[in-house]
Amino acid sequence: MGKQPVRMKAVVYALSPFQQKVMPGLWKDLPGKIHHKVSENWISATLLLSPLVGVYTYVQNYQEKEKLSHSFQNLQVSSVLNHSDDL
Repeated sequence: MGKQPVRMKAVVYALSPFQQKVMPGLWKDLPGKIHHKVSENWISATLLLSPLVGVYTYVQNYQEKEKLSHSFQNLQVSSVLNHSDDL
């Protein structure tokens, strides 16, 4: 028994450079898709963003209070030093 050659057919897929559309569905009705996603998931987005915004606001407020307290302490020290020079 000898080997018998088998004929194979190759299928080649090709796209014409004039017919290609890169992700056409991605850009179609983009504002509508964004509105739909936001309206579907607004509760999840709120639950995610609220703590982040709250922590950021708290930190900014705390830092501002620290700056003001140091400024006030420096003002008190300088006024005490100026007052002691007068004596």
